Amino acid sequence: METRIALIGIIVEDVDAVERLNGLLHDYGQYIIGRMGIPYREKNINIISVVVNAEADIISTLAGKLGMIKGVNVKTIYSKK
Repeated sequence: METRIALIGIIVEDVDAVERLNGLLHDYGQYIIGRMGIPYREKNINIISVVVNAEADIISTLAGKLGMIKGVNVKTIYSKK
């Protein structure tokens, strides 16, 4: 099956969600090209960008699981190529 490049944008508003979030990212580590996290201390949130290369259903599954974590907001953008 064909793989896609996608950017998963994550905003963490609840620090208690970080351990579960990191566990999921570790589980899907084979698909992750790169990851960048930015703590925004003034607003007490963390912003994480994760770039993945995987089949569309794997990307959707990961984004869905991340989005189900309380205190985590997720959006996914797919490359056109």
